[in-house]
Amino acid sequence: MRITRSFLLLVTAGVLAWSCNPNELSDSPTAVSPDGKNSVTVSVNAEGQLQYTVLREGDTLIAPSTLGFMFKDAPELSKGLEVTKRYQMSNKGKWEMPWGEQKYVEDNYQELFVAAKETGEAGRTIHLRFKVYDDGIGFRYEFPKQPGWEEATILEENTHFQLTEDYTTWWIPGDWDIYEHLYTTSPISKINAISKQNHPNLAATYIPQNAVNTPVTMRGESGLHLSFHEANLTDYAGMTLKVDTTTLTLSSGLVQSERNGYAVKRRLPFETPWRMIQIADKATDLIKSRLILNLNEPNKLGDVSWIKPTKYVGIWWEMHLAKSSWDVASGKHGATTENAKKHIDFAAQNGIGAVLVEGWNTGWERWIGFPDREGVFDFITPYSDYDLEGVVAYGKEKGVDIMMHHETSAAPRTYEQQMDTAYALMQRLEIGAVKTGYVGPLIPEGEYHHGQWMVNHYRKAITEAAKHNIAINAHEPIKATGIRRTYPNAISREGLRGQEFNAFGAEGGNPPEHLPIVAFTRMLAGPIDFTPGVFHQKLTPYKDKNQVSTTLAQQLALYVVIYSPIQMACDLLVYYEDHPAFQFIRDVAVDWDDTRVLNGEVGEYVSIARREKGSDNWFLGAITNENAREIPITLNFLKGETTFIMTQYVDAEDAHWDDNPGAYKINTMEVKKGDEISLKLAAGGGAAISFFPKK
Repeated sequence: MRITRSFLLLVTAGVLAWSCNPNELSDSPTAVSPDGKNSVTVSVNAEGQLQYTVLREGDTLIAPSTLGFMFKDAPELSKGLEVTKRYQMSNKGKWEMPWGEQKYVEDNYQELFVAAKETGEAGRTIHLRFKVYDDGIGFRYEFPKQPGWEEATILEENTHFQLTEDYTTWWIPGDWDIYEHLYTTSPISKINAISKQNHPNLAATYIPQNAVNTPVTMRGESGLHLSFHEANLTDYAGMTLKVDTTTLTLSSGLVQSERNGYAVKRRLPFETPWRMIQIADKATDLIKSRLILNLNEPNKLGDVSWIKPTKYVGIWWEMHLAKSSWDVASGKHGATTENAKKHIDFAAQNGIGAVLVEGWNTGWERWIGFPDREGVFDFITPYSDYDLEGVVAYGKEKGVDIMMHHETSAAPRTYEQQMDTAYALMQRLEIGAVKTGYVGPLIPEGEYHHGQWMVNHYRKAITEAAKHNIAINAHEPIKATGIRRTYPNAISREGLRGQEFNAFGAEGGNPPEHLPIVAFTRMLAGPIDFTPGVFHQKLTPYKDKNQVSTTLAQQLALYVVIYSPIQMACDLLVYYEDHPAFQFIRDVAVDWDDTRVLNGEVGEYVSIARREKGSDNWFLGAITNENAREIPITLNFLKGETTFIMTQYVDAEDAHWDDNPGAYKINTMEVKKGDEISLKLAAGGGAAISFFPKK
């Protein structure tokens, strides 16, 4: 007899519809996306190995790929399995983002659950759960509570992705400590991550095998795009993807704890992070996808109205230029009361919500390059030339918040010892956000930034900060895996080769192709605190051999293209004063009700339009790589019959990222929905546009 059970469950703004048919599916059960294009089939091969296959409109994207685990002091769990239970469920729902790229997110998928058990003496049980969406798939392992198995010590997770094509791939190496590498473009068969070791501008790096970090994005001959990543990384090691260049197979490579001799230790029951594959017919659909957020749990914090998306300026870029320093002993300390108040005055005059002050607290004389960094930083005691409480009070008078800074120097145990005290100080002073940092080789030795031990530390910072109504902007972080849905105070993070690399050694700058790649790779994981807004691209007189390899117009466009709910105007204030183009930074929003990805190709160009939260104001950003190009734009995103005042900040005719980066022009005209415009982007250039309803 076929048993069908249906019921409805109200979830946020949507309805969750379940249709369960346990134990009566085929021997190779299949789940299909709501639009019918993507499908996943689970089967057991002749050796009793669980395997899965992914198809797109009948074409095989992931050929049968095996799954399993290797444990410490326990047999491998991979062969001799049989399926004991399976069922499908369908979901149709919608939820509201408290802040983000859009107001509502649709959450529609078909789910396939499979339980398997070893046929041998051990008789261990493992579950698989797949969710198949129109924009990709996610799957995870679940270890249920079971007799005789209380704890799992995982050496490696043997999740395979057997590709069927030698895709063009945009990748960075599977570094266990940082994501601050330039992207390489190559076929999978030519990936050589080991060659990326020992870069002179990287404070910490460890690349033990030929693996890539995620998100890793690929394009096939047909134009189909895939991007591999993970979602809801909780109490588990970060996953790199080992590359077999001969068989075109990717396999999970968990970041290890060499101190303990394993990757993950968990008590049962537990679940792994979701392994996810975005699937898109064209590159722009990757950016539109919210798959990573849908694979995370709903908001656990409740009312988060205390989280404030904002723009900020600060005492930061001047240190990278060596105009000032983080420490007092240098004789050119940047974080002085006088300098902070100067930044507050500028922010107040220009409608900027916050000021970041780095180098305010004691300990900077021994923050990097010293093996004995434990206990060096004090997160409550300011240097003698910085009046913390006075600066905060001055900001309040001016309507400007202070953004706290906590650099741990990769000594997280010291930070955890002071965390409660430091966050309590912030709460007392009504400081609502902190930028954290973890520069350098991790202490204790044998742990890495992306291992389970540090994943748990980063999560502790988020949850402890939430108790004090504090948002976290993490630098040198664990990768973004959509946890901002569950903990919305995880407001932004670095996790890429940022703006500061343009001020490093002569070979250290970011090339013009960097950000057109980042938009389709790292940005798929979540918000980026890239710190845009450099108006003085040639970094003279401070760094004569360094520059920012974009035009000024592209720096403006980044406020729309590279998403973050906190956006810095990072340049020295002197370069902003009386500059007409700074009006765009004053105007541009940071929180959105709608996002439209208009066109683009990975590593080439991209244009994105976003509507400001709670208004009809639109902003558009377009950027290109080292190639000048003309991009047609149809203004279909504008509202109805409303007339808009369009102000363009675009490259001048002779603009060029190297030869003439500061050349720009401002054009203003009236437009309506459906009008067509053409954007001429210079080499390394861009365009930033505001659309305000005509009053």
